[in-house]
Amino acid sequence: MSFPQGGYSQRLPNASALGKIFTALPFGDPIYQMLELKLAMYIDLPRHMKPGILVTCSDDIELYSAGVTETVTFDKPGFTALAHPSDLAVGTTHGVFVLDPSSFSGEGGLEYASCRRFLHKPDVETMRRCGAVCVRGGSARRGSGQRGHLECVYTDSIFYIDHSVAEQLLTFYKEMGTLCCEIDAYGDFLQALGPGATPDYTQNTSNVTKEESGLVDVRQKLYSLLRGTALNVIILNNSKFYHIGTTQEYLFHFTTDSKLRFELDFLSVAFSAVSDKAVTLGPSSSVIQSILEPGCRVGPGSVVEYSRIGPEVSVGQSSIVSGAYIDGRAAVPSSCLLSSLSIKINGQVKYVSMAFGVEDDLKKSVKLLSDIHSLRFFGVGFLECLALWGVKVSEQLFSGENTRLGLWTARIFPVCSTLSESVRMSLQMLNSVQHMSAFELSGFQLLSVEEMLTYKDVEDMLKFRKQIYDEICLQRRKEKSDL
Repeated sequence: MSFPQGGYSQRLPNASALGKIFTALPFGDPIYQMLELKLAMYIDLPRHMKPGILVTCSDDIELYSAGVTETVTFDKPGFTALAHPSDLAVGTTHGVFVLDPSSFSGEGGLEYASCRRFLHKPDVETMRRCGAVCVRGGSARRGSGQRGHLECVYTDSIFYIDHSVAEQLLTFYKEMGTLCCEIDAYGDFLQALGPGATPDYTQNTSNVTKEESGLVDVRQKLYSLLRGTALNVIILNNSKFYHIGTTQEYLFHFTTDSKLRFELDFLSVAFSAVSDKAVTLGPSSSVIQSILEPGCRVGPGSVVEYSRIGPEVSVGQSSIVSGAYIDGRAAVPSSCLLSSLSIKINGQVKYVSMAFGVEDDLKKSVKLLSDIHSLRFFGVGFLECLALWGVKVSEQLFSGENTRLGLWTARIFPVCSTLSESVRMSLQMLNSVQHMSAFELSGFQLLSVEEMLTYKDVEDMLKFRKQIYDEICLQRRKEKSDL
């Protein structure tokens, strides 16, 4: 089984340091992570699979039901992918299959179908033009002009590569030597498959995080290698596909999505030390392996994971707090993402806390300093924020290549000697933006999120999580002995 981990998790930065496959889930005692859920969901698949590779994302959950005699089987040559009926809006941010209408009915729990081509994050017009839009209840009504809630597209999740194709790809890799660019296991493999595939996608770099010079050439070679390879599809008509790869999706599915909470028995408080009488938890909030001291408050729709929250701390609504130690009197604003990292510079462990609005676009970048006025931080123009913090605009403000100027590469977060101090500094940055009041960052070493990940000290971060784990276990033993 393969879990592609090529991205930076810019849309869910609290998962950037350790990877989305280790995302903590709000259930289990102790808590489960995405890796364990994935292994549980796919536990039966190897029994019905010929030698090959199963590829899955790290930020989605697939739940389905099928008849007693219906089995998901990966035994065909080429590629075989699972497909789920989804709204057209979902299709614009995922992969969409253009199915052969004569190969499936759209009824029953499970169907095997052939796929003409694969579209990667297409717009609605492209879906319609390519014949990907279906009407639930029968593929015969494809393109009939009926529109409304019955319209759907079939979107991707996991896929299987048979052994012979896997060997071809391995040979290709050896012949290429060191790859000079990032290959997308979904976009760059699947778009080359099926009788209707065209090489047009090889030139399209709109969905690429970082565009390298050799990307188009490698894509064209991959297309030539895979052209004509079959793309088989297993349609799961009675299935649900949940994506938690963005801050908005993460908050929705972990807090207010009653369907997923019911299906997986998500908890409001999962393996945490929380005093029922002295802690105020808003409706639909989620606390995961954290310690909440008496007197603190967590607003509705917020997630707190791997954190210690002091007695005079309030967390606003629809916020994410991850890996943080917040003591003293403090307020985490609503719709805020606060995530702390341990870093190691020159052999010394330090701490940095990133803070953004949950709707901030961390993937957006510009090429010229004169264009950074288009960036927004916590709903405010980035230039205004820099002025409030006393940070000068120059090429030294951004890390990495000078052609990717954005929130991800902006050196704005102060390096501190303690975890709690780093949190306090970042919250003061947010407070200055909220109230348009000055807060000088001069005198601090400032890092970008990009640099924070370069210097991250995973061992120290896991040590902090272990301390929280041990304290929760100790408190439970004490409570048990007091009974």
